[in-house]
Amino acid sequence: MTEHAYILTLSCPDRLGLVHTVSGFLLEQSANIEEAAQYNDQATGLFFMRVQFACAAHDLASLKAAFAALAEPLQMRWSIHPRAERMKTVIMVSRQGHCLNDLLFRFKSGLLPVDIRAIISNHRDFYQLAASYNIPFHHIPVTAATKAQAEARQLEVIEQEGAELVVLARYMQVLSNNLCEKLQGRAINIHHSFLPSFKGAKPYYQAHDRGVKLIGATAHYVTADLDEGPIIEQDVARADHTDTVDDLTARGQDTESQVLARAVQWHSERRVILNGHKTVVFR
Repeated sequence: MTEHAYILTLSCPDRLGLVHTVSGFLLEQSANIEEAAQYNDQATGLFFMRVQFACAAHDLASLKAAFAALAEPLQMRWSIHPRAERMKTVIMVSRQGHCLNDLLFRFKSGLLPVDIRAIISNHRDFYQLAASYNIPFHHIPVTAATKAQAEARQLEVIEQEGAELVVLARYMQVLSNNLCEKLQGRAINIHHSFLPSFKGAKPYYQAHDRGVKLIGATAHYVTADLDEGPIIEQDVARADHTDTVDDLTARGQDTESQVLARAVQWHSERRVILNGHKTVVFR
């Protein structure tokens, strides 16, 4: 019989026998576990698990219904998705295109399990780049006076495309609290600094002014608190006293692209589970 691969993720209050319970359920479904990882956060008393498994041709709705009956008394937050399903994604960008270009190349090369459905920008700079990948480009200008209307249009595009993931690939507008709430847990931002240092605008200028020896980049989930969202991935590059702001910016842009790509990959492979203001990442 044809086998189909699925990804199960869950979190719940920790208790004895959870791994046995989940693996026993999969055994009952004649499923073969291909990859499994779990984590017990002793500080919060929560248990997290990700399982990739294969089973014979199966009705997904029936599989979910059966697991729901098991999960409810255990207070599980869970999801089951086909592994082959590419995550519908919308990218938002302003006038710096290094992260956008990197994501598009990885997407086109089959290196990211995403389906980029649209690009939204408050400038026209990258409409030709979007056209070269045959991706719809939506130019939505934003001013202080039109911010509410612009965000309503952005959300309309996101919902029309059924996006499970929104990537802020150097989108330089601060999202309103309302939009942050609507995108909770499915919007990833790249900040060009090793947070929590140098939040806000012009972090490379701040870093240069402080004479840092390391610069970094942080990919995190978007929240209403600017640059405070749960961190998914970070990385750093060396710096020294001879570096100018331009040197730091150029080196940092490479780091930003790599960090954001890893965060997008892990999220789209359903390897990231929220844990309060932190994340659990099963790499």
